[in-house]
Amino acid sequence: MAEILAPWRPILSRALHRNRSLPNARYFQLATINLQGQPSNRTVVFRGFLDDSNQLQIITDSRSEKINHIHHNSASEICWYFPKTREQFRISGNLTIIDENHHNQAQRVTVWQNLSDSAKQQFTWPYPGEVLTEDKQNFFQETPSKNKPISNFIILLFNLKKLDHLELRGNPHQRTLYYLDDSKNWIKQEINP
Repeated sequence: MAEILAPWRPILSRALHRNRSLPNARYFQLATINLQGQPSNRTVVFRGFLDDSNQLQIITDSRSEKINHIHHNSASEICWYFPKTREQFRISGNLTIIDENHHNQAQRVTVWQNLSDSAKQQFTWPYPGEVLTEDKQNFFQETPSKNKPISNFIILLFNLKKLDHLELRGNPHQRTLYYLDDSKNWIKQEINP
C-alpha cells in the first residue's frame, strides 16, 4: 500500500522544480550525531524520493564515518536552501540504512543502475578518511558492474518527522511548520519567521 503523501511534499517538489536550472539545488547539508554526541555535518546529493513515499534517498559508502554515527544514533537533520526561490527547508528525522543485507535490494539496484560510471567508480576508491598515499593508481580501479551494486554501496532513507519551511520573499517572511503528531498524522502550522 502506498504511503499517503505529506502536505509538505508538493511544496518541496515545487522548490526542486523551480530551482532545477541550478545544479547545486540537488545538494543539501546532512547532519548526524557522532559517537561523542556532537553534530557532524556534510553536503550530500538528493537522489529522489523512494517510490511514492515521503522518504528522501541519499547514497553513501558503507566505509564512511556517517554509517557509524547512524548505527549509534539514527537521528539526523537536513538543511536545504534554494537560491532561486529563496526558500529554506530544515528537516528533522532519522535515517535507515539500505545495505547489501537489507530486504529492499530492488531499490538499491535501481539507484545503482541510474548512477553515472564516474559515480560508481568512487565506490572503488581507497577507504575514505585514511591518509592519502602518493600512489594515485588506487583511485583508478576497473569500473564496477553497471547492474550489480558494489558491496559498500548504501542507500540512506531519510524518514521525516518535522519540516520547517521558510520563504525569504516578502515582508514579513513566511514560515510554515509541518510535523507528525502522536497518531502519525501530519500537522501544518503557520509560525513567526
